[in-house]
Amino acid sequence: MPKKLFVGSLSWDTNDSGLRSAFEAHGEITEAVVVSDRDTGRSRGFGFVTFADDDAADKAVAALNGTDLDGRTIKVDVAQSKNRDRAGGGW
Repeated sequence: MPKKLFVGSLSWDTNDSGLRSAFEAHGEITEAVVVSDRDTGRSRGFGFVTFADDDAADKAVAALNGTDLDGRTIKVDVAQSKNRDRAGGGW
């Protein structure tokens, strides 16, 4: 089953291919995306890596959390699913 990881504290210079390269030694990756600002196109400093296999994703978290990528110490954890069912507004 696929597992998505959140990768935070990315360098502004890290791109999708650099993110994929950093993680691919730990297993098959189906997607690696650095999130960018829709107005400026600049990195927002975080991204997501999706592994095809849970075990590979868990190994990547253990191996890469707190390590250096492009001059920054990255934070790696299992991504939390976003609840899109909640009601908006405050009243």
